[in-house]
Amino acid sequence: MMVGVIGAGNWGKNLVRTFFSLGRLAGVAEINPATRQWLVAAYPGLPVYSDYGDLLACDIAAVAIATPAATHYQVAREALLAGKDVFVEKPLALSRAEAEELVALAENKNRILMVGHLLLYQPAVQWLKRYLEAGVIGPVAFLTQERLKLGRVRSAENVLWSFGVHDIAVLLYLVGQKPQQVKASGQCFLQKEIADDVYLHLRFPGGIAAHLHVSWLWPEQRRLLTIAGSKAMLVYDEVQQRLTLHKKRITPDLQNEDAGSEVVFQGEGEPLLLECRHFLNRVADRRRPLSDGKGALEVIAVLEEAEKQLKEDGKWSGKIISSTNQPASMPGPE
Repeated sequence: MMVGVIGAGNWGKNLVRTFFSLGRLAGVAEINPATRQWLVAAYPGLPVYSDYGDLLACDIAAVAIATPAATHYQVAREALLAGKDVFVEKPLALSRAEAEELVALAENKNRILMVGHLLLYQPAVQWLKRYLEAGVIGPVAFLTQERLKLGRVRSAENVLWSFGVHDIAVLLYLVGQKPQQVKASGQCFLQKEIADDVYLHLRFPGGIAAHLHVSWLWPEQRRLLTIAGSKAMLVYDEVQQRLTLHKKRITPDLQNEDAGSEVVFQGEGEPLLLECRHFLNRVADRRRPLSDGKGALEVIAVLEEAEKQLKEDGKWSGKIISSTNQPASMPGPE
């Protein structure tokens, strides 16, 4: 079973390299002439097309799509209509309606539809899922994520759609439920109506809360997930691929307990390789992918609600507590 890759840009090159290393790359469609020249030189003999329609017309079982996010819906739709199994990079689409249409189309055509929520294939996240299910840290109170850095700014989607989509997929996977409530606030600083810095809050059935701060306007890279349970706490450092168990808690009588900390998981893993292998396996055995279209649809539902609130938040409709632009009167240092 062979796969064609549509889009060999910044991230698509990684898909090309990985499927080639697995011996499953049938060809590549790329719109940029310079990138096509690079592909011909780097992968001699590999069919390279300027029009992805030509790749879809080939006798191949599946395609992997890594085009700009705004094109995911159209390209994935055409691929499904052409009878291909589809792997598409995140987000599946830029609206819930489009995502629902793709999920329904995949079901009607009996095609595999898998979305590139890469972090779900990170060995540390899989280990964390099993650890939480084992109840080692007790019932979870809240999860807090940070994905911050001086990043590549997008003009078609805000930082939540670009960065936060990873974390929302992980949150829904770890909690195993749909959120009941979504709250979002943020700021558009660099471009009009494109949020650069966003705070997202989710509330799940049973009282579990989740909080996410994402920004591409931040001086330091920080990718952390902190989980507080009734018995202990966990910190996942995504940069270091390290999970630390903090044997700390506050007892029912409000006393602090601290029994120290220990690293409980450390590993590099190759999530993209694992993700591509997973897609190939699901195409072969026709089972539901870990990051299938329905799961991606739940992620988009959160993103869409958050975006709606961000637009409202931009109007700053909250109560006005001061009508002057003069600095607040504060005592100076003595």
